[in-house]
Amino acid sequence: MKLTKIAGIFLIGIATISTFSYCTSDAKKSNGKTASTDSTKVEEENQRTPVDTAKYNALIKKLANGDTTGKWPVKNQPYPIDGAILPFKRIVVYYGNLHSKKMGALGEYAPKEMWQRLNAEVKKWQKVDPSTPVQVGLHYIAAVASGTPGKDGKYINRMGNKQIDSVLKIAKMHPNTIVFLDLQVALSTIKAELPHIEKYLEMPNVHLGIDPEFSMKDGSLPGKKIGTYDAADVNYVTGYLADIVKKYNLPPKVFVLHRFTKKMVTNSQNIKLRPEVQIVMHMDGWGEPDLKLGTYRHFIYGEPVQFTGFKLFYKNDIKKAPNRMMTPEELMKLKPLPSYIQYQ
Repeated sequence: MKLTKIAGIFLIGIATISTFSYCTSDAKKSNGKTASTDSTKVEEENQRTPVDTAKYNALIKKLANGDTTGKWPVKNQPYPIDGAILPFKRIVVYYGNLHSKKMGALGEYAPKEMWQRLNAEVKKWQKVDPSTPVQVGLHYIAAVASGTPGKDGKYINRMGNKQIDSVLKIAKMHPNTIVFLDLQVALSTIKAELPHIEKYLEMPNVHLGIDPEFSMKDGSLPGKKIGTYDAADVNYVTGYLADIVKKYNLPPKVFVLHRFTKKMVTNSQNIKLRPEVQIVMHMDGWGEPDLKLGTYRHFIYGEPVQFTGFKLFYKNDIKKAPNRMMTPEELMKLKPLPSYIQYQ
């Protein structure tokens, strides 16, 4: 299937492109301590109980939505530790950056109006699937691929702590809101960029997103071609997040991975699942419904990882006939059901 006009490479310029990072090492070590020298910590970790496994099994079967191919639900996945959001809730978020009205609804509207619009979308999901509570969230692009090299020559524009703090403040306007910080790393790497937001990832309500579209491993400028991540990169990130979860006794982190082509995520069958991290493979393509459904079928349904997501674009999805966005009712027919819905 020819994939055109997907996942919007339309933001090259001042602080406007998304990027993604690259890493090849194994998971970050946890302070260099061993079980023999830190038995207390090991005992505390062993006391972390998994979720209600019977309920978990029932809900992931529900997410499979009648799939009979054996792909879904994903086999042999570990049960998450206590406090997991998925599959007990469906996450519904607004995406964007406070410095650009072109990058998504989060940033396009003033906070009060943004919340009115997002709450209207939440009500639609509550109506179409009342048995699944909605977890509201804001998905903020904390590192934006840039059209200019910057001081370090990495073509990345990192948002300062004041900007991220502003998003956390906006999140507090709605009870129990979670926040995703999205890293678009361009010519940098995921290993180099994660430490910039680590203090926020130590918070229980802050989660992570990364975008392979702008992970330019071959040195190409972001926006000129579609980038890529490998399973090894994903495993580095999940190891990094798992270490944070264990160190600070946090609930599992939700980790959103954008995708709309095969090469954006290579060797997905080698992605390692961990009790401390919940991976969402997120369909990030834009266009008419048939195109979006084809992208979901080939690259999300066809290569199972753990949970799935689906992105809806207020502007780009309506550019071609039938000139409309897909509805929650339509998305509830997907196999598997998306656990994460993102509006841009």
